[in-house]
Amino acid sequence: MDGVDIVGQVIGGKFGDIVIREKFGKNLEIGDLLVSEEENSFLILQAFALEYGSQIQDRMQQMMSGVNLEQGVENAQFYEPEFVNYVLTRIKPVARVSKSDNSVTLPKSLPPFFNKLRLIKNEDLTFLKRSTEQIFVGYIRSGTKVIKDAEVWLNAEDVFSHHILIPATTGRGKSNLVKTILWHVLDSNKVGALVLDAHDEYFGRHSPGLKDHPKAKENLVYYTPANPPAGSNRLTINLESIRPEHFEGIIDFSDAQYQAIRGAFRDYHESWISQLMVLPPEVSASSENMAITMSVVKRKLRLILGLDVNVQNQVESKNDVFNAGTKGLTTVDDIVKDIEQGKIVVLDTSRLGNEAEIIVGNIIATKLLEKYKDYKQKGQLERKPVVTVVIEEAPRVIGEDVLIAKNDNIYSTIAKEGRKFKVGLTAITQLSSVIPRTILANMNTKIILGNEMKQERQAIIESASQDLSEDDKNIASLDKGEAIISSIFVPFALPIKIPLFEEMIKKHSTAEKSTKTKVF
Repeated sequence: MDGVDIVGQVIGGKFGDIVIREKFGKNLEIGDLLVSEEENSFLILQAFALEYGSQIQDRMQQMMSGVNLEQGVENAQFYEPEFVNYVLTRIKPVARVSKSDNSVTLPKSLPPFFNKLRLIKNEDLTFLKRSTEQIFVGYIRSGTKVIKDAEVWLNAEDVFSHHILIPATTGRGKSNLVKTILWHVLDSNKVGALVLDAHDEYFGRHSPGLKDHPKAKENLVYYTPANPPAGSNRLTINLESIRPEHFEGIIDFSDAQYQAIRGAFRDYHESWISQLMVLPPEVSASSENMAITMSVVKRKLRLILGLDVNVQNQVESKNDVFNAGTKGLTTVDDIVKDIEQGKIVVLDTSRLGNEAEIIVGNIIATKLLEKYKDYKQKGQLERKPVVTVVIEEAPRVIGEDVLIAKNDNIYSTIAKEGRKFKVGLTAITQLSSVIPRTILANMNTKIILGNEMKQERQAIIESASQDLSEDDKNIASLDKGEAIISSIFVPFALPIKIPLFEEMIKKHSTAEKSTKTKVF
């Protein structure tokens, strides 16, 4: 390894916990990727712990420290300190790469004893290949060092149909990551997406966003309840689009109340909500107890959907989303049609309450899953693009307490069986620990951002596709925009740096202008 910048040397340990002595002045970091050159292959290893080593006994070091601190002897120093005191780095093997065909396999052996190691380079990562049906998520990161030429692309159909989990605490870049992913989804019509945008941030109405993509006019559809910008749509859902099952697993109705709303649907069909709102409870009830139940149901519907009845006895919406008249009758069908064509549909749900937002998503996702099930039965599924439902604060719909108290809903159903029908879930959360392990295990791609809470890190580590048992400190130390991809579709847990979305837009705009200038 003449001429190679050596950073350490193997001196002991065991498989999964190899000890190397760090070369003086190299300052290795947790998360650094190292390479051990061998005859026909090379081993990629990752640092997960750092500690001090010394040839001097602790008592002697303590005495010398006392001389320096208490007596102010500034010239007290070790003879040849780079030999006497050093840093020990604990590393684990993550992948073995064949030099002949660039294939990647799981390592099953130790590097040679006393073998010298170097930092990973872009040339070592040529096995990270890109195709036209992939999405960009970031650059390979070694510690805090970003390898700009080593881009990480994931197969869109695989990762979206097998579900994505994005866990992180606030301020670690979840929204930036989602915008980066969706930006590259817009490059083709291979993936359809329903995005429930609770903060109205993805489209970029008043700031840089998906609207700035060169293919936004073709592949991006935006719905908002108020003052839709040019080229977008008003989010209006007709009350006739809502069925009793859309509340199941989301709204805490008692058995009697569910029977009441199912009875109302049987009696009044699609206009059941409007009829319940305008008719006195005793008119639509067969008994006094039923009248009381109807009164409670009516009150819940008013609060959840933001409905009211005016002096003309007409149902109105306080949030301008739900309509009892003739508006919004085709909204759900239009949205599903766009998603089937491989478009991203962003719904601005910032004016809706928590439960109303989930219900809107439930109506569309239910219709979508039903259609895709039908396509599979008819043998037409292969011609359809994979679709995903993007939802923030995922425990609202797939949290353990929600599913125990209210049974399954469309979101948990998609998480459990959606991949059979090319329908996936992209779940964003701060609290992975409250999601049932059966659902976490089904989220086959996890893009893990920083998290200081040990309980949350443990839940992520236990459900990861790769062995992350030694990465607890690594995850805790992830800075904003740094992440680890654990997936059944990557050769090992990939440490990445996610680009800042605004800078990515500027870079893309500059490149586009340059291309147009050359063409001219």
